Amino acid sequence: MRVVAGANALGLAVAEIVTEVGSGLNGERRRLHRVLADPTVAVIVVEHEDRLARFGVEDLQAALAATGRRLVVLDPVESTSDVVEDMADVLTSMCVRLYGQRAGTSRAARALAAATGGEPLV
Repeated sequence: MRVVAGANALGLAVAEIVTEVGSGLNGERRRLHRVLADPTVAVIVVEHEDRLARFGVEDLQAALAATGRRLVVLDPVESTSDVVEDMADVLTSMCVRLYGQRAGTSRAARALAAATGGEPLV
């Protein structure tokens, strides 16, 4: 696993590996909440910050630092395509809530195409 190898390369011992299937936009992530609430977890290592949260990672780092803990991001570079994906995810989520699954996905694709000057994906 790349995260374990990256943590070991930084001299960090890995006590537990926590994986969770879920979006960085989803706030219902029980395993993440358990790790964040555990004061014995001194360091949280992630490969990409968007795997932890799509937005607000800086706030999370500040909250961890206030309790003497830290977040280590092994690959902190965010590409332009990641930003576009983030916007598409947020836009799709909002449209789905407003218009329903099929119509929301279609409206989000059209809006994203209009914003980027591309063709709609749906």
